Amino acid sequence: MAKLKLDLHDIYNKGHLIDQELNNIIEEAVEKKIKTVEIIPGKGSGQLKKRVLKFLEQPEIKSQYHRIDKDSKNHGRIFVYFKK
Repeated sequence: MAKLKLDLHDIYNKGHLIDQELNNIIEEAVEKKIKTVEIIPGKGSGQLKKRVLKFLEQPEIKSQYHRIDKDSKNHGRIFVYFKK
């Protein structure tokens, strides 16, 4: 199963880059018909994870994927599942 992975550790404090990277990976997943994207905001204070979830909740983004899942074993990970 093809899967894309985005690790935000290196750009956690660069706001504009975060949205850009999230946008890029969503577009790539849709383009290449990838079923799962794993986003790693890391554990930290939880602010970055909140930002990622807020980004994913935008109507124009939300319409592109099927559902999101927070990893129950590792709260520093989010999975985005796309429609087949």
